[in-house]
Parts: sequence; structure tokens; C-alpha cells
Amino acid sequence: MKVIKTQFDHLINFQYERISGRNLKVTMPIQPIFLNTVGYVNGGIVSLLADISMGNACNTFLKDQEAIQSVVTVDLKITYLKGAKGEYLVADAYLVKKGRTLNHLDCNIYNDKDELCAKAHGIFANL
Repeated sequence: MKVIKTQFDHLINFQYERISGRNLKVTMPIQPIFLNTVGYVNGGIVSLLADISMGNACNTFLKDQEAIQSVVTVDLKITYLKGAKGEYLVADAYLVKKGRTLNHLDCNIYNDKDELCAKAHGIFANL
């Protein structure tokens, strides 16, 4: 499976699973450095997980068998529903509408107990 590998992949250890052409799941093991002072994953880390998951759920271009970035984030809205904690988080990103210029995606973030912790919506511009 071709996904965009960023420097964060090495630091955060994302694991990708392509469910369909429109759906991608990304698992992120929770590390102690991600936690805020009350023991939940920092909201910025949750937002990063949603952003990278939705960006990779869009189709990527291949150049010399390497995936290259085909979209950039234009708008990202995230709603935090429950403090995120546990062993890992799973982002379930889904391409709602692929357009000529803009793509609309939704993403749900679950903890290791399959509890919904956050919902995100993103708009991504094609490059």
C-alpha cells in the first residue's frame, strides 16, 4: 500500500490499513510524551493523527514507485468528545467527496476500547 511517509511516521510509528479506495485506518501507539498533564493525549496530537489519516485517504500520486503528496490541508475541524487515552488510537478516515479542486473527508478517532474520542472533517486541495 502506498502512503505518504513523513518524519512523524518514524517518531510516532503510524500503522496504515487500506480498507477501500475511499477508506483508510491509521493506528497510532500512545507514547508518554503525547500525554498532557491530566493523562490524556494532547489535542494537537489527535489533530495530527486526523490530518495525516485524511490526507492519506485521498488518492496519492506515484513517482518512480514512491507515493508523493497529492493534496494539502485547506480546512480542518475537530471536535473532541472524550479524553483520549489507552494503548493506541485508531483514525478511521473516509473520503466523502473527491472533486477536481477540493476533497471532503471525515475521520473518527477511537481509543483501544473502540470508544469514539474525536470527530474531524477536513477539506483538502488537489496539487
